[in-house]
Amino acid sequence: MLEVVFTKGKIGAEAVRIVGCAEKTKPGLASLSKDEREAVLKALRQAKFEGKSGQFVEVLGGRSKIIVAGVGKNPDALALQKLGGSLAKRLFRDSVGCYMVEELKGCRLDAKRIACEIAFGLMLGSYRFDKYFTKKKAEEYPALEQMIFKLPDAVDAAEDFKNYAALANAVRYGRDLCNEPANYLTPQVFADDIERLKYLGLEIEILEKNELREKGFGLLLGVAQGSVNEPRVAVLQWKGKSEQEDFDIALVGKGVTFDSGGISLKPGAGMGDMKGDMTGAAVVAASLKALALQAAPVNAVGIVGLVENMPSGSAIRPGDILTSLSGQTVEVLNTDAEGRLVLGDCLTYVQEQYKVRKIIDIATLTGATMRALGSEYAGLFGNDDKLAAELIKAGEESGENLWRLPVNKAYDKMIDSPVADMKNLGGANAGGSTAACFLQRFVKDGVKWAHLDIAGVDRLEKGTELCPKGATAFGIRLLNAYLRH
Repeated sequence: MLEVVFTKGKIGAEAVRIVGCAEKTKPGLASLSKDEREAVLKALRQAKFEGKSGQFVEVLGGRSKIIVAGVGKNPDALALQKLGGSLAKRLFRDSVGCYMVEELKGCRLDAKRIACEIAFGLMLGSYRFDKYFTKKKAEEYPALEQMIFKLPDAVDAAEDFKNYAALANAVRYGRDLCNEPANYLTPQVFADDIERLKYLGLEIEILEKNELREKGFGLLLGVAQGSVNEPRVAVLQWKGKSEQEDFDIALVGKGVTFDSGGISLKPGAGMGDMKGDMTGAAVVAASLKALALQAAPVNAVGIVGLVENMPSGSAIRPGDILTSLSGQTVEVLNTDAEGRLVLGDCLTYVQEQYKVRKIIDIATLTGATMRALGSEYAGLFGNDDKLAAELIKAGEESGENLWRLPVNKAYDKMIDSPVADMKNLGGANAGGSTAACFLQRFVKDGVKWAHLDIAGVDRLEKGTELCPKGATAFGIRLLNAYLRH
């Protein structure tokens, strides 16, 4: 992974030097020689450089290449992160880069924060998933190994950057999980991978099939029964407040390692993307990893249901009735509405075992939410206005945006069944809201609850500054911003 260094000393001649410039302001060039400053200013005039986001001017200075990078008008933390991601791509073939943290007019952030935000963006933007390539040309591997941030003499950012580096580590871990093919990342392999996080101080418990049957995970086992790959449930605990016994919050994640739709088989086109139907579980596991790496002062428990939804002679059928861990019965109208079944049992278990009073669940749950919000927002549903507002704010801060959608009695009535307590499909319309109402039936009175439907934002068809094409692991940065504040 890219090494980030903060220094106040001299920079080696091999480094590409970068200077940031806000829109319609002059770049800070104090660290350059007179000849270099003149060459840069001339190049800026010739390029009609205005400092707009995404503008770059490259100049061959006396010692090495100099890049002036535009960061837009009144750059905030996200703009600086995106700059870092853009630099990761631009410096792909350079072994060392150096960002000169000079005055950045129009930016309210200090030099330390500027350096940390850009470095964080670099770590996210430099992510690649190339594990399964057996033949690559040398020029296809990134040469950038080290990024140096030259800070003013009175500034030390290394300690502050530890939390950023920990979060970047967790995001990359989450993306790795989501990009894995389903023949490698089975429920058991996923659970084994989570169990290795014990080295960070997390308490991990893995529930296997027989334990799940004994405890009564009827919905989750129903989803899993068509696959030869047996289910697992993983519980992760982080106790950042050792003097406190109870947990501040529970995170619940959907971990369907492959979703064929079951007997209600999905269309073949695009089915390969269903290896990512475990993104919610990856986000929960990575979020707990981030808290541990940051030694965050919060007590959090995470639970993920890990199953594979496959068609076979033993698979559940439309019309079957399952009994949940909570005792409620569910008529299965469509076996492709399986994620809510997995989450229902996990929601019950975490409340019964850990007595939590606040829950956030996250899942690639419905095509309806994806069609409504596209790839711009994840859907937010919940029963508490304050919790919803705090999550929306955390989303704005992290760049992982949420849009609140309704749950109410009318939508809830749509999942009533004539032969069981409820059915797992609400009808042709309002699929995101009826799915949320289904989950709400497993939330106990007095428990604050939010549901994040990340279908549509879990993968990118085209890369951005902070993420290449493929899995985004959407939600890790958002949840970290919420939990740490």
